[in-house]
Amino acid sequence: MIDADGYRPNVGIVLLNAEGRLFWARRVNRDGWQFPQGGMRSDETPLEAMYRELQEETGLCPQHVEVLAATRGWLRYRLPNRYVRHHQRPTCIGQKQVWFLLRLVGEEDALCLDACEKPEFDLWRWVDFWYPAAHVVNFKRQVYERALRQFAPLVENLLSLELGRAPVREADDAEQRRHTPRSGYEAA
Repeated sequence: MIDADGYRPNVGIVLLNAEGRLFWARRVNRDGWQFPQGGMRSDETPLEAMYRELQEETGLCPQHVEVLAATRGWLRYRLPNRYVRHHQRPTCIGQKQVWFLLRLVGEEDALCLDACEKPEFDLWRWVDFWYPAAHVVNFKRQVYERALRQFAPLVENLLSLELGRAPVREADDAEQRRHTPRSGYEAA
């Protein structure tokens, strides 16, 4: 399903744990890391697509998470020209996404990367809030930054209320490079 402007409707998932860290996963057979995301079917709402993608890519079900927020409107990114399949009609030039902020309310051991026949990820870890914006592939970076900027005030309030923690703030480039992810967990 491609819209009239050439964008494929998609959902993205930012999963927050109790410590305010984000789920970050490595694509199977690649060295790229990203948030869970995936295309919407023509008969799905963004929320329905999000729950389906969540289960397919992480093994988590609705009872394992709480939906905290969704981005306002679509966030778009263009694919690099080398990824555009110019011979296909309609031609997909990028993705338009609704991003969801979820909080893990179930146990961490409910995460299962091989919950579907063709897993998307083979390794995952928890990372600091702004880490993904500096470490995702370049063409997705602006969308990640925009989604995280929309979610940051909510996460900041949540953490300050629940954990008495300092605010989540956007780190400068030097600070982001110093942050390394917590050890990854092998896929089950």
